[in-house]
Amino acid sequence: MAIADLLGEVGGRGAFGVWLGRLDGSAVFTHEADRPHYSASTMKLPVAMAMLRKVDAGELALGQPVTVHNDFASAAGGRFGVNRAEDEAPATWTKLGEQVTLDWLTTEMITRSSNLATDLVLELVGADAANAVLTQYAGDASAIRRGIDDVAAQAAGISNLMTPAGLAAVLVAAGNDDGASGKYLRDLLAANEWNGEIPAGVPAGTRVEHKNGWDLRIRHDGGIVRPADAEPFVLTVCTTSELADPEAQKLIAAIAAEAWAHRHDLEAVR
Repeated sequence: MAIADLLGEVGGRGAFGVWLGRLDGSAVFTHEADRPHYSASTMKLPVAMAMLRKVDAGELALGQPVTVHNDFASAAGGRFGVNRAEDEAPATWTKLGEQVTLDWLTTEMITRSSNLATDLVLELVGADAANAVLTQYAGDASAIRRGIDDVAAQAAGISNLMTPAGLAAVLVAAGNDDGASGKYLRDLLAANEWNGEIPAGVPAGTRVEHKNGWDLRIRHDGGIVRPADAEPFVLTVCTTSELADPEAQKLIAAIAAEAWAHRHDLEAVR
């Protein structure tokens, strides 16, 4: 089915946004791509990019030790902690009170989507620095304003937002970074262990450098797909809907499959 048909089948059941295009940043198909969604874990990509900027500037080092803790400053004032029961990446929790490297935390943040690792990295980077990287590429409709599980900030309306076009722009920037930091980040994205969306819609073994995110009513994925027989393409899909989570994943995978089927002529996608 065409992407437009797939989206038509879920019309009226929520907000769905798609951006499909080339690694040069040119779009070939969009659908409500400028509409903001709660970012969920897609915000971890610009957090990693902001961290790597500080590494390149000599302000941080991948090998530096970081003590694992679960107590953070809230964007609304006071303190908060990550909800362990909702963090699906257990490894960071086994290190509480111990020191690990920033590289180890970044790997957990991207490949396993650890919430605790994310807030530890964000604490070092600063929300303002992460937001500056995001908005540089994505514009003001996307934002990083707080850490994950900052409940007080969420209650105060302080949220993290991402548009499909914004996530695509961040991926385009990451995909065109020819330096060591760019390769490091792309390798982490390719090692993502949560592969039920875009990777599920393309042949097994295809390199997909992607970061997904999920929460109640939320399922997003954005990635650079690198076919062996065609030029790479960028696909982002954001869903905020009443769809059951497996149904949302299948929708994203189906959109990826349609993009894959037209990888030799993306402009033919509809």
